[in-house]
Amino acid sequence: MYGGFASIYDRLIDVDYKKIADFYEKVFEKYGQKPHLMLDLGCGTGTLTHMLHKRGYDMIGVDASEEMLMRAKEKDGDILYLCQSMTDFELYGTVGAAVSCLDCANYLLEEDELFKMLSLINNYLDPKALFIFDISSFKKLSETLGNNTFIFEEDNIFYTWENSFEGNILDMRLNFFEKDGNLYKRSEEEQTQRAYSIDEILKNAEKAGLICEDVFDGFSLNKANDDSERLVFVMRECGK
Repeated sequence: MYGGFASIYDRLIDVDYKKIADFYEKVFEKYGQKPHLMLDLGCGTGTLTHMLHKRGYDMIGVDASEEMLMRAKEKDGDILYLCQSMTDFELYGTVGAAVSCLDCANYLLEEDELFKMLSLINNYLDPKALFIFDISSFKKLSETLGNNTFIFEEDNIFYTWENSFEGNILDMRLNFFEKDGNLYKRSEEEQTQRAYSIDEILKNAEKAGLICEDVFDGFSLNKANDDSERLVFVMRECGK
């Protein structure tokens, strides 16, 4: 996943990273946290990691894609990046906060994988530190994306996005055609996400020893509701 796609990822992903960074800081303020060292789990090409670093946080970025991390290092060579899996990562010590942005948990296709990730987070958080992560909701994966096909053209790239949803699994197939002079270079990316219910997330968090402080509607401080397409969970290490 995210192999050849890494080279065009930043050109296609339309994300307001400043809004996300602002949201994280509002959450830290709400819960009386002032973390110094922070983990960005599933950091991708490191855009958000770099932005948080510029705001004064010491950052560690973890991602399973070497290609994505190469892009991240180009943006900020002062950040420690580790090429590791979300379900089998190892840090050198604990951190004052952890974040995981833009569907990373949806790529954990089995509840056991979700539990392993949450358990590791709990292991590496300072006492009572926060873990903030988001998922695309069941409504978004099953209805908005569902069994639909989308066609886009932007920044000299034409691509199709074909989806198939069954049970709680969304299979996505993307075909990219990138303009290269008078020709188009074709590449393909296949991804799979799992739709989790709030109850499934909370059950595994509790089993992993984390306390859920809140579930927000997107990157806002509004409570999640039945129409929320992005769910943001604020978890706390229970403390010793």
